[in-house]
Amino acid sequence: MGSTVEPIEADAIEAGARAAPALIRYLAEGDYVTRRYVSRGAEINTGDYVDHAMVVRDGMPIRDHFTLDRHGFMIGRHRSAITDFHDKAAVDAGYLREVEQLVARMCGADRVAAQGWMIRTSADLSARAKEKVENYQHAGGIQPPAGEAHVDYNEITGRRAAARIHGQAFPDAPPYARYICFSLWRTFSPGPQDWPLAVCDGRTVRDEETASNTLFVVDEFPTGDALTAPVEGEEDMIAATIFRYRPRHRWWYFSNMAADDVLLFKFQDSDHSVTWRCPHTAFHDASLPDAQTRSSIEVRCVAYFDRA
Repeated sequence: MGSTVEPIEADAIEAGARAAPALIRYLAEGDYVTRRYVSRGAEINTGDYVDHAMVVRDGMPIRDHFTLDRHGFMIGRHRSAITDFHDKAAVDAGYLREVEQLVARMCGADRVAAQGWMIRTSADLSARAKEKVENYQHAGGIQPPAGEAHVDYNEITGRRAAARIHGQAFPDAPPYARYICFSLWRTFSPGPQDWPLAVCDGRTVRDEETASNTLFVVDEFPTGDALTAPVEGEEDMIAATIFRYRPRHRWWYFSNMAADDVLLFKFQDSDHSVTWRCPHTAFHDASLPDAQTRSSIEVRCVAYFDRA
């Protein structure tokens, strides 16, 4: 199902934004078995990927310009009670409830359920990735920044996640008329970040450049032909959406984000009459001096609306 929102030319306030040069990694043209394998401290994708020279515009000076239903993302402010995001127990106990309340305020939802979190850092995780792990769970850990243009869900994954989570979190609530799968993202390292998050204006993407990327959570990465060998039922497994390069894609970031800045962006909105998804990826920002190692936390959540 495609969006009914057509790409438009940048307005004057967007056209005047500072632009940082960037390399954005996209899936190459062609047919591939596309999978994402994740393990402790490391992630790999099958298929061929190509870095394309793009510009990423700095939205921080015009931060109030961006809206969820127009761009697919917005930035807000929120001071967390969490003082150490590496304190897993504190994050589990308190931060998820903060996120639910915050996202409900930002998007006007009737109820929000948080479903998991992840810390990402540009620090060297190679030693951590070599540690032996059993029954790795892809939540509540530390991973490197995302490396390619993607949305964490494809449509079937988002639709199923919304239904499952609503049944678990709100068994007595009325049926929802609309849902939005979100990520709520913040940095907790000093700015400027060396590998900040870039978000793509959802009006500038179309279904024709997409592919599904099936998620495999593993203790050890397979090798050779095993990476792409057939897996029964793969079409029904959890999968992301990945993107091929198109020059019309319009990328943004928010420079020098502080711990009180929060970036909310859509994985999937069941209402396709508005901008309903937001591709995103990390990029190396060489446009600002004295860049710092990035550390960030992201929380996946689903917002529900009783009326469309």
